[in-house]
Amino acid sequence: MINPATTGWPSLRVSDWTSTRDTLHMWTQIVGKIRMAHAPLLNHWWQVTLYVSPRGLTTSAIPYREGAFEIEFDFISHSLEIRSSNGGTRCLPLRPMTVAEFYAQVLDLLGQLGIEAPIRPHPNEVEPAIPFTEDRVHASYEPEAATLFWRQLLRANQVMGEFRSHFVGKVSPVHFFWGAMDLACTRFSGRGAPPHPGGAPNCGDWVMVEGYSRELSSCGFWPGGGEEGAFYSYAYPAPEGFADQPIGPEGAFYSTEFQQFLLPYEVARVAPDPDRAVAEFLHTTYQAAAELGRWDRSSLEDDPFRWNGTGTTR
Repeated sequence: MINPATTGWPSLRVSDWTSTRDTLHMWTQIVGKIRMAHAPLLNHWWQVTLYVSPRGLTTSAIPYREGAFEIEFDFISHSLEIRSSNGGTRCLPLRPMTVAEFYAQVLDLLGQLGIEAPIRPHPNEVEPAIPFTEDRVHASYEPEAATLFWRQLLRANQVMGEFRSHFVGKVSPVHFFWGAMDLACTRFSGRGAPPHPGGAPNCGDWVMVEGYSRELSSCGFWPGGGEEGAFYSYAYPAPEGFADQPIGPEGAFYSTEFQQFLLPYEVARVAPDPDRAVAEFLHTTYQAAAELGRWDRSSLEDDPFRWNGTGTTR
């Protein structure tokens, strides 16, 4: 059963919350698409993502006409909070409800604030892709599971953020992609990449072409690939010999099924130092991609503590 711990690296078996996970996945797609409808395109679709917040997942500020609005999943109070720069707020309690009901209520609350939400009401990167207005299959919401998942994301976000700080080249934020329901951070070599072949379910190939238009090494966490989810790392294009590279910590491996390195969350969680175990996985898998891909590491990496001890203050 679900571990009731709410601090550190919590245990949450995927099999214990699959129904809630799949419903929440659809809810995040709806909110993410609303952000995508109003935010200008950024390279690799960075404008569509959600971000880990002190209480859940947020869109951050979405530009709208002369102002902005924000939508946040609050997994402490279990509510969807909508806040507008004109001072208006609306709240939708998170409880068991169909995707169709969630979609209708979110649009109604936005309408009360004078915000239009012209989105394509179909999910992406899943099969089958039930239109939001017709989805009465996904209707679960277990508050404890949602909170534990957010706390998994909170810990992953912190370690991945520290990992990101070692890179001074082009690197994405640590952000949550609602298409595959994963927290990701991507480093780029500075070189172009061959067109991605696509193939994601219910997602145009042109989406992947934009997402993978530059050579990269990407890592993240998602609620799959292990009994309690998994950390992952892959390269595009994958250099020859990438899958055979030695990486750490013990328990990490290359998955031929997913074509990427995986570190099961439960392996990291029970390690003597989970933060260090995850960091080792992120660094060693990136190094495998960068070394085999002949990245210019001396110009792309730096010590995040390079200004410590200078005696200066701001």
